[in-house]
Amino acid sequence: MVKLRLKRCGRKQRPVYRIVAIDVRSRREGRDLQKVGFYDPIKNQTYLNVPLILYFLEKGAQPTGTVYDILRKAEFFKERTSS
Repeated sequence: MVKLRLKRCGRKQRPVYRIVAIDVRSRREGRDLQKVGFYDPIKNQTYLNVPLILYFLEKGAQPTGTVYDILRKAEFFKERTSS
C-alpha cells in the first residue's frame, strides 16, 4: 500500500518536509517512490505537484493525517470536488 506522507529534511531545529509517495513498510527517511511537494512549517510555505498527487490518490494512495490537513489548507479537495 502506498501513502502520501512527510519526509523530514533540513537542519537541526530547522525542519523542512518533503511530501512523498512512499510504501507503508518503509521508514520515515526511507526510499520514496516520488516526491510530490514540500512543506516549510517555519515560513508556512507549501508547494504541491497537483497532477502527481491526483495520480497517486486515483491509484489508491492514502494521505496521512498531517498531509491531509496540509492538502485541505491548500484547498486541494475544494478544487477537486468542484471539477
